[in-house]
Amino acid sequence: MIVDLPDTTTSAVSKALVKIREEGGAVALGRVLTLVIATPLGEEEEAIEAANDASREHPMRVIVLSKSIDGTAKDDSRLDAQIRVGGDAGASEVIVLRAYGDTASDEEGLVTSLLLPDAPVVVWWPSHAPARPSASPLGKIAQRRITDAAEAANPVQALKDLGSHYAPGDTDFAWTRLTLWRAQLAAVLDQPPFEPVTAVTVSGSSDSPSTELLAAWLQLALEVKVSMEITSPGHGSSGIHGVRLERASGPIDLERILPNVATLIQPNQPTHDISLPRRNLRDCLAEELRRLDPDDLFGDVVQRGVSELGAPARHPAKPRETATPLGDASAGRAK
Repeated sequence: MIVDLPDTTTSAVSKALVKIREEGGAVALGRVLTLVIATPLGEEEEAIEAANDASREHPMRVIVLSKSIDGTAKDDSRLDAQIRVGGDAGASEVIVLRAYGDTASDEEGLVTSLLLPDAPVVVWWPSHAPARPSASPLGKIAQRRITDAAEAANPVQALKDLGSHYAPGDTDFAWTRLTLWRAQLAAVLDQPPFEPVTAVTVSGSSDSPSTELLAAWLQLALEVKVSMEITSPGHGSSGIHGVRLERASGPIDLERILPNVATLIQPNQPTHDISLPRRNLRDCLAEELRRLDPDDLFGDVVQRGVSELGAPARHPAKPRETATPLGDASAGRAK
């Protein structure tokens, strides 16, 4: 069901929600969090679809705040709202707020009265994120703040800016997209022979901040210098291409040649084809909502690891007789 409320107020939206709940049943009960999605006008539907899919794992209230990002909207100051419940909202309830003119300037005020009481707040900027998420009006009221550097005009620079202004609770989908890569690399190095990695090469396209983060994580975890091979995007070659780990017994290569399949080549072992699909918005969002406390490892990687890329290893590689330091990537909140 979709209820349109043109030229309205947040108080009227709250009353409409109560009425819908009374007439249609316990719509707002059992929600575990409030997800606030901040998008430019006209770009909200893809994010809403991802949130609806993720809500089947995390029942929640979704508040979508859409406004002009450049302040050039000529419309009179007003707020148009839309409430979606039932089949149009997955396992959530969706409140779409389209703000025009001066009304759009008070982001916090627009959403505050619509937040679920005593429930965590997560803010997600699918495209245009503020330079300092934690200091933004919406970021100040959130326990978790999700950005996506891949959508920025300069993805790698956006990642560096996030590291400069990082605050506990910040995260980025460029990190979430590494879950399968990190888990697979951890599994490979967690098998004998337990030899030290002496060099690492990470290859990917220039529009992939995930490539940068993967290289930074490997350099921090393995304490070896990581080289990067960057190519221009195009013809389906975006994203991470592969990783080579050099050891005394020979190199380990994990390459993604096809969009959803990677090839694993190891010394004295048969070649394996491994499922390594590109993660969609739904998968990334659902993973980020599973745990709402700060991701300390991401904070370490984005603050120190990215800035140290290309620098010499901090310590010489040491022989290991037990599991690799990457072993924790396949357990808990693997990224």
